[in-house]
Amino acid sequence: MAATTAYKVGKLIDGNGGPVIDNTVIVVEDKHIKEVGAASDIRIPEGATLVEEPGLTAMPGMMDLHIHLCMFNNLTFKNYRVAQWEVTPELQQMYMLFHAQLCLERGFTTLRDLGIMSTRGLMTDQAVAVRDAIDNGILGGPRLICGAFTVGTGSHLDLIMPRASLRNPEATADGPDEMRKLARKNLLKGADWLKTCASGGGGTDREAPDVRNHTQEELDAVCDEAHAQHHFCSIHCFTPDAHRMAIKAGADTIEHMVFHDEDSIARIVEAQIPVTPTLLHRTDHAIEIRREIGTPNFTLEKMKTIQPNCFNTFQVMHKAGVKIAMGTDMGFEPDMGSNASELAIYVDLGMTPMEAIVTATKNAAEALHRQEELGTLEKGKLADIVLVDGNPAEDIKVLEPRENIKMVVKEGKRFVDRREGEDVRVIPHEYGSWRIADA
Repeated sequence: MAATTAYKVGKLIDGNGGPVIDNTVIVVEDKHIKEVGAASDIRIPEGATLVEEPGLTAMPGMMDLHIHLCMFNNLTFKNYRVAQWEVTPELQQMYMLFHAQLCLERGFTTLRDLGIMSTRGLMTDQAVAVRDAIDNGILGGPRLICGAFTVGTGSHLDLIMPRASLRNPEATADGPDEMRKLARKNLLKGADWLKTCASGGGGTDREAPDVRNHTQEELDAVCDEAHAQHHFCSIHCFTPDAHRMAIKAGADTIEHMVFHDEDSIARIVEAQIPVTPTLLHRTDHAIEIRREIGTPNFTLEKMKTIQPNCFNTFQVMHKAGVKIAMGTDMGFEPDMGSNASELAIYVDLGMTPMEAIVTATKNAAEALHRQEELGTLEKGKLADIVLVDGNPAEDIKVLEPRENIKMVVKEGKRFVDRREGEDVRVIPHEYGSWRIADA
């Protein structure tokens, strides 16, 4: 018999963008939501476990659609430029799991990891293994959507590794035919998404953001291979020309908000391609962390120079009606788990708190093509539920402190419970007690 739990809470944010509903009940049977609505309209089944918290707000599990869990985050590594050479892909894989758990304990039940390049090559196999271990219930963690780098020699994503480093020739490809082969290899290994680049980027050394990374034919080949196998493709874009190339190639999502023109905005709106802003990675706080963990001055200055363009493009895209799906680009910085700070930036730049919440719930699920089962608290959907101390529809910043996230439920199972008298954790030891790996 399926286990049944009823969550009786003071407020409900269902993720659709409508008003907050007072005094509600969510009935969960096994992994799915059986009923949700006003407490006066729902009968709690006999024998159900009752979680009664009139002072808390229930909302859907949040999603971050642009994260790099295998990168050497400042919360776990002292200097990423050293760690690149001292940490094996096997250990790096363990940190991917740990970083994912740090996000789950803060209310993020779904993460789209968009790949990484290591000293040994791509880490598609390792990422897929972490995803599958979580899905199979061997280890606790958020739902992972695994993306794989499918890029060319000297591309932005190739330059995550230092220019002078030896490279695995199997990690990159050049020309449409090679790109197709690399795409097929990544999909064969189990990747859910492919990630490629149309332009340069911000967080790498000695690279201009406006350089072209791939020909149109190469981008077309990657997207075509993804779609041919019923998968999806994300394209990194910093410039209006990159937007136009991504749209023509058939990108499923566009990554980053940096530069724009009127034509590129209009085309994105017409195509209704979701865009992930990745603004948390652009803040002064993030830039200062990058300074502390060894980032070269050239890169720091580039990040600071493009910062106002990023914030302005977000405001223009929001006003124009671009579909925005939350993504942070969290990797080297800032602290893994602080994903919700991205939403506060959106509000500072003109969104309402509820609009910001929708970017991490309904919009994110639609961008993943998973709206039938994720993104909102509705009957029949998977029971990904977060109980929050406070009302994020009034103050989005209540989602930031760890202690405010009182409970995290994924597919009906409690992974975190910080309520008084309870102690359920996905990470068994005390927060911050781990050793910095390369210190």
